[in-house]
Amino acid sequence: MDNASGGCACGRIRYTAQGAPALVINCHCRDCQRATGGQMGTLAAFPRAGFRLEGAPKGHAYTADTGNKLTRYFYPDCGSRLFTEADAMPDMTLVTVGSLDDAGDCKPGMNIFVASAQPWAAMDDSLPKFDGMPG
Repeated sequence: MDNASGGCACGRIRYTAQGAPALVINCHCRDCQRATGGQMGTLAAFPRAGFRLEGAPKGHAYTADTGNKLTRYFYPDCGSRLFTEADAMPDMTLVTVGSLDDAGDCKPGMNIFVASAQPWAAMDDSLPKFDGMPG
């Protein structure tokens, strides 16, 4: 993947991200479960310097269960979750993989926060698992 593009369901918000993602994760923390309404969030970390946004999503800033400050961006008119900025990763934009136009090349490389995964959550056993955020 050389560049990525994506946006919200109604098309009013669009973004591009230069380069390949530095990593792709399945995050099982309670914050991602709440944000997605499912078992996890799948996020691709792209360099923030190459992230370009068209439109004005709404951001919700809060302190996550881990104590890290996060801002999740979404478009309220169609309800699409788009990306997250995390103080713990100041040089990255964490794109919600489901918002990408083509997510086929964004195969997750690990599962994180599996200590808070739901007991019924399906996980790829070939991927490394971490109880929290890996060092």
